[in-house]
Amino acid sequence: MSGPISREGNKIIVAGDLIDFRKLLSHIHIAIDKSGYDDIIIDMSDCTSAFQNAMLSVCAQVLAYRESGKDFLLKLPEKKRLHNLFINTNWAYLIDPYRHDKSSFSGHSTIPATQYKNSEQQQNAVNRIVNVILGAIPDMQRSEFAAFEWSVNELTDNVLVHSNSPVGGLVQVSIFQRAHKRVQFAVADAGIGIPNSLRDGHPEIHSDIKALDMAIREGITRDKNLGQGNGLFGSYQICSRGNGELGVHSGRAVLRTKGTELSISDENIPYDGTFVVATIDFSEPDLLADALRFKGKKYIPVDYLETTYERVEGNKIIFKLKEEADSFGSRISGKPVRTKLSNLFQMAPECKVYIDFEGIPIISSSFADEAFAKLFLEAGAVEFMQKFEFVNAMETVTQLINRAISQRVSSGVVD
Repeated sequence: MSGPISREGNKIIVAGDLIDFRKLLSHIHIAIDKSGYDDIIIDMSDCTSAFQNAMLSVCAQVLAYRESGKDFLLKLPEKKRLHNLFINTNWAYLIDPYRHDKSSFSGHSTIPATQYKNSEQQQNAVNRIVNVILGAIPDMQRSEFAAFEWSVNELTDNVLVHSNSPVGGLVQVSIFQRAHKRVQFAVADAGIGIPNSLRDGHPEIHSDIKALDMAIREGITRDKNLGQGNGLFGSYQICSRGNGELGVHSGRAVLRTKGTELSISDENIPYDGTFVVATIDFSEPDLLADALRFKGKKYIPVDYLETTYERVEGNKIIFKLKEEADSFGSRISGKPVRTKLSNLFQMAPECKVYIDFEGIPIISSSFADEAFAKLFLEAGAVEFMQKFEFVNAMETVTQLINRAISQRVSSGVVD
């Protein structure tokens, strides 16, 4: 259940579970715009849970207030696990950068909230996201991977093109693998919002509910010179085809989908800007293969594999190991490398993967076993030899890998 949110002067107190982010933002708005406070304390000491659906929206609005000269002090939750979550996800830094450091978290299940203000920063954020997904979700089909990348790219780009947000946008990703292969990503801004944006080109839109209804239709945009209006439409198709979910908050309305079910409702408290959260399910193969269709025609986007790994000459994939892991000394760092190589093996069957060891003088036996020996056993000896080739590997490294493969084959166990 959602806990109480209250205000004492310039202090907003959040207790229990933070679900109603609109109420929290309403208290901040009243404290600043009606009571005239320039410095706000957000006291989360007694908060027991918080999710990116709520916190990314709060972070975007706080960034906008700070841009206008307001100051924020954040009191972190006393609950240790939640305290660490605020640090690792970057929420603490985004709300109160003077008292909390930027997140250095590099886990494989969450990508910290990232701010972007221009197209270069947006593209860097998208590349980081899809690179992590490639190493986190096993057995992905290329069409699924491309659909996910397209959706993240379109929704983050929408912020720069349409929102007029003074602080750009925020994007964050969580990966859920226990029961299903599911990825959830959220995009938030503090701009003019979908209703105001669409009314520029569609003056017939008189309600925020109508605006969100129009926003997920094909080809709806405020200005065809700025975009084709397919970002939310395509993302809705991807989520619904894959039995996922889509949520859109903007103005006084919220749109929610679950599979093919759709609901749009009024909200008493307005949300300045736009917040989109998409959950995509990869657990059933082929569901997303035809998700991207515009004007009745299947659309195949250029994807990260093509722009980052593939080389036209000789159907090559160049996998520079130095750029694919932060360390080469543990089993933990070897697992996403194996997943990534396995996905490349399946997504580009016509290509040979050249694993380039340049700049890597040594790796640990556990890394060699996790990244390469298990892959050898999964693919089979013949397929592995045909598909993968080590280049620029020092003799010591090659010996470690060969020994790891020999031991793994003797055991016959992948995991």
